[in-house]
Amino acid sequence: MTINEIQDQIIDDFSAFDDWMDKYQMLIELGNNLEPLADQYKTPQNLIEGCQSRVWIQADHDKETGLIHFTGDSDAVIVKGLVSLIISVLSDHTPDEILSSDLYFIEEIGLKEHLSPTRSNGLLSMVKQMRIYALAFKAAK
Repeated sequence: MTINEIQDQIIDDFSAFDDWMDKYQMLIELGNNLEPLADQYKTPQNLIEGCQSRVWIQADHDKETGLIHFTGDSDAVIVKGLVSLIISVLSDHTPDEILSSDLYFIEEIGLKEHLSPTRSNGLLSMVKQMRIYALAFKAAK
């Protein structure tokens, strides 16, 4: 699936709920379903700056396919759901796809207006770091 197809699916999934408590519950469930990050990747270099809670993002580049695979974790349940969302959108795509993507789902599902400023900043920091990984892998070709 393309990044936009994944975003459209997320928008569709979240539109099933009118109440933000239900949407938060969905985020918590996404976080609970996120594969735990191996302790070996919970390192200072994988820790995302700008997040109130602790968030780790690990990136692996498959040189054969050109795809970047992201894994991540957080010590906070809602933030872990945000990690799961952003990984589901950007993981297993090429650096160019990641760098050129417009992540419109964040605004479309209402995250911008319903997250606290610190969580919103943390989400932007995660996206920024994932784009930095993509840029680094692209430059390393």
